[in-house]
Amino acid sequence: MAADETASDATASDATEADEIRGSVRGTAPAPLSVLDLVTVGSGSTAADALRTSVELARFTESRGFHRYWVAEHHSMPGVASSSPAVILAHLAAHTDRIRLGSGGVMLPNHAPLVIAEQFGTLEALAPHRVDLGLGRAPGTDGATAAALRRTATLHEGADDFPEQLAELTRFLDDDFPDGHRYRRIHAIPGPIQGSSPGGVQSAHRPPIWLLGSSGFSARLAGLLGLPFAFAHHFSAQNTVPALDLYRESFRPSETLAEPYALIGVSVLAADDEREARRQILATGLNMVRLRGGRPGLFPSPEEAEAHEFSPLEREFVDSWTTNIIHGTADEVRTGLDDLHKRTGADELMLTSHAHRGELRLRSYELVADAYGLPTA
Repeated sequence: MAADETASDATASDATEADEIRGSVRGTAPAPLSVLDLVTVGSGSTAADALRTSVELARFTESRGFHRYWVAEHHSMPGVASSSPAVILAHLAAHTDRIRLGSGGVMLPNHAPLVIAEQFGTLEALAPHRVDLGLGRAPGTDGATAAALRRTATLHEGADDFPEQLAELTRFLDDDFPDGHRYRRIHAIPGPIQGSSPGGVQSAHRPPIWLLGSSGFSARLAGLLGLPFAFAHHFSAQNTVPALDLYRESFRPSETLAEPYALIGVSVLAADDEREARRQILATGLNMVRLRGGRPGLFPSPEEAEAHEFSPLEREFVDSWTTNIIHGTADEVRTGLDDLHKRTGADELMLTSHAHRGELRLRSYELVADAYGLPTA
């Protein structure tokens, strides 16, 4: 093979690897647009209804050029049906062709690293080069449920041991424990060992790892490891700019990334008129009041929210919470997203929309796509 052909192949390979992380800007959007799905279960609907909506939404956003579609691990919340990200992602993989699929994220302290390596190795086999492994260190639930998940009462150890758990998971994914390590002869299947076994032809490629966070801990760790970073602006807006600054300042180039790459999760609700958007946002507020009060339930309807007698403290909380939801008509949402991008310099915007009916969520993404002139398939 000629030297220039070798160089060309290497460049193409590098581009493929980079594209697994870096999205492409479509239409007039300020950055690549993606989706975070909590598989919302509204009052009057079932988990099956919510999961069908997720399939419709994944197929729709794929057709309009959204870059990736993530689902988030939550537990013991009646209004959220995303307790098993790997199962949902396998289902979505069967109904999509191009959009990247991933966890936003898997809460690593809840699981043995080997189990996650096996789950995401399976997903990679089902949807090659389309899977992201986003990891968080929070429980994704309350303390009692976390204890049930982890079968231990010492919950602090999970978060404190996160760097060690991450290192173990990475070695299982790469199948590269050193000689003498107690796990040297243990292999995550599907995984690289199948390609290096006699007669093996399987690629050693594995899903890229993302670190997720809502404070500075994961921002710094992602920077030091040279990994892409996803920040939860949708529930920690006051920490967004400091965390992104810390990530960029801490960043060290790695085999994964030469430069920092950060996305932010953004709560968005676009509706055909401003009044309807406000009604939906009030329902979001009531949902959060119930959650923060230890009474999580199905996602309420606007009618339930309008009938609820908010206490002064609840009203103050709702006003504060909904301030960070970009909502309104398509033009208002577009302006809000443009302004947020200017303030943060985020490399990617991951939109999450919550409503008690699936068609409202679908309509929200449709309005955003149209507002930015995203391509239609």
